[in-house]
Amino acid sequence: MTSEVRGRVEALYTAPSKAEPMVSHEAVSVAPGGIEGDRYFDGDGFYSATDGCQVTLVDAAVLDDAAREYGLDLADGQHRRNVVVRGVDLDALLDATFELGGAELRGTKLRPPCAHLADLVGDDDVGEALRESRGGICADVLSPGRVAVDDDLRVTEANPRELGREIARRLGGDAGAADEATANHGERGDGHE
Repeated sequence: MTSEVRGRVEALYTAPSKAEPMVSHEAVSVAPGGIEGDRYFDGDGFYSATDGCQVTLVDAAVLDDAAREYGLDLADGQHRRNVVVRGVDLDALLDATFELGGAELRGTKLRPPCAHLADLVGDDDVGEALRESRGGICADVLSPGRVAVDDDLRVTEANPRELGREIARRLGGDAGAADEATANHGERGDGHE
């Protein structure tokens, strides 16, 4: 099943070592374990042993809001996330499978900012600016591939809980509307073609 949820890669970063500035890339290689050249891929990240993320994503609109509402400049990788995307709600990626350029990933958990990020940017407001899902999400690599700036992000399998809610909504409503909605997705509820 393919969803219409789409986004676009706006920027790519890796952190070669602890507390060093993020390095910007036009393209990266994504493999099981993360992004080649990133310290988490190499197992050197602070959270590698306990709570590491293979790939982290953040919404560019959230970074725009942080600048406008809090006066925080999180440009040039200061947000400490690997992939900056625009045009997709990151909450929709949790537990969903999605293509990011030539790689396939699955959103695994929220990635709110840590105290270390506030220390690095020198502003305690970063925690408020990037609260909850606004801090980004973690994703695991399902299939390796190359990801470049301006590549598409496309959900290929929606979050199962969202699918369940959609099915429940259809079942609770008008049967004709449910059949029409199912037909619009190229599927029939009776299992026949």
